[in-house]
Amino acid sequence: MNESGFAPESWVIVVNQEEQYSIWPAGREIPVGWRGIEFSGDRQACLDEISRIWTDLRPLSLRA
Repeated sequence: MNESGFAPESWVIVVNQEEQYSIWPAGREIPVGWRGIEFSGDRQACLDEISRIWTDLRPLSLRA
């Protein structure tokens, strides 16, 4: 929820240096250590896209 008590309607997908994905409210500054990718939408659309692209859940540093 945001300051007004309502959940954001639009989200973006963010990824960190370990290639771990998350969602972040659109329009808010992305936290240090994360970067946005070219995808935004409602919460479920973003979660669906993460499920599609993030197939190896191990952090990048643990992948062979």
